[in-house]
Amino acid sequence: MAGKVTVLNPLGSPPKVTSKTLAPRLMNLDGKTVYLVDVRFDNSGVFMEQLQDWFSEHMPTVKTELVHWREPFKHDPELAQEIGQKGNAAIFGVGL
Repeated sequence: MAGKVTVLNPLGSPPKVTSKTLAPRLMNLDGKTVYLVDVRFDNSGVFMEQLQDWFSEHMPTVKTELVHWREPFKHDPELAQEIGQKGNAAIFGVGL
């Protein structure tokens, strides 16, 4: 076989990445509301429930709100707005 072979690079072209600064750190969580966000990866909801139980046992002054992203892998603008308006912090359960 004496022909030409075309090979494609499977990595493609990566998108341009721009950095963002992190949110300022809270001094403590006492009296604050922490949103526990299940983004619907496998078993992340179970983990978020366990995390909520941990907070109620070890940090009872912290209010937790367990919420679920509407669809996996898609941004939920309404829930993101609620978290921004009513929450002081958020923990996203992205799973493995």
